[in-house]
Amino acid sequence: MNNFTYHNTTCIYFGKGQISAVANIPKDKKILVTYGGGSIKKNGVYAQVKDALKGHNWDEFSGIEANPKYATLMKGVAKIKEQKFDYLLAVGGGSVVDGTKFMAAAACFEGDDPWDILSKKAPVVSALPLACVLTLPATGSESNCGAVVTREHNKLSFGSPLVRPLFAVLDPTTTLSLSPRQSANGVVDAFVHVMEQYLTYPVNAKVQDRFAEGLLLNLIEEGPKVLATPNDLEVRSNIMWTATQALSGILGVGVPQDWASHMIGHELTGNFGIDHARSLSIILPSVMHNQRHNKEAKLLQYASRIFSINSGSTQERIDLAISKTIDFFKSMNVPTSLADVSLDAASVETILSALDAHEMSALGEHGTINLTQSRAILEHVL
Repeated sequence: MNNFTYHNTTCIYFGKGQISAVANIPKDKKILVTYGGGSIKKNGVYAQVKDALKGHNWDEFSGIEANPKYATLMKGVAKIKEQKFDYLLAVGGGSVVDGTKFMAAAACFEGDDPWDILSKKAPVVSALPLACVLTLPATGSESNCGAVVTREHNKLSFGSPLVRPLFAVLDPTTTLSLSPRQSANGVVDAFVHVMEQYLTYPVNAKVQDRFAEGLLLNLIEEGPKVLATPNDLEVRSNIMWTATQALSGILGVGVPQDWASHMIGHELTGNFGIDHARSLSIILPSVMHNQRHNKEAKLLQYASRIFSINSGSTQERIDLAISKTIDFFKSMNVPTSLADVSLDAASVETILSALDAHEMSALGEHGTINLTQSRAILEHVL
């Protein structure tokens, strides 16, 4: 196991009725509540937040998109500066949380253009405090330091401990109103988060491996249930907590990581509007296929511990593990090829050009997934 330092400061309030914890925000703060298209006003979440904020000084900013847009977020930043808000409360899914993280950093940015935080990795030296009420389990953004923002066709990420939420409310009842597509996307997103920290090469990190495998088994078991029995709160609870742990940081300590599926997937989303999770369900199995030799030991471990595949040749076991991964994605009704989302060979060139422009030509845990390998990954799923 590699050396690491781990520190997660987000306080989690988990369970039914926990939105009341929002009242713990200090009364001397001027709070900006951020959210998306308004679904929180239909499912009762907004009303609960409003009730918890009685006696607080607050206002709201809505319209943050499923892939938060820079232009929209900068309107929020302008409101923060003009009205001197000093605390942000994100209410929604991972995109709302991501967008709010960027607003928290951009509102304090002293450079010429806050986009530099994403495009030039300009350091975040200060940020407004923020917290969140999660309504869609998927990204793990509620307890980590990262965020992704889109500007035109550019979907870029940044990270800073200064934008880690101070607290996060995880009330599984808020997820009961999610559509089947949203629920499926959340499960798949969490699954791939785990895989990209787990499916690399062994470093004898037994705690991280067993934890990752437990989360994968949870998602494989509970994922189809959330589509079959969407009102089952126990299923929703297990998925919500699993998705948070998938990217809280605990899985990735002391181990190599491979975020190639995410980087390629970001270009699918940025250029063609494919749902983030659905870009991952297309790309991950092909990365597994393309990198089967580099990942051989962990692929065999994954085959054995997740799918009980213990017989056959090495390549037969790997092939079957990849096949069963694809079967799981199909059980969640997500695409597993570019054809499934009506894209053809021309899209490959667009994605490769975008990867090149964003300097994504040395991906993977070994930095060996160059543009030629990315082409092979994409062409394999045409």
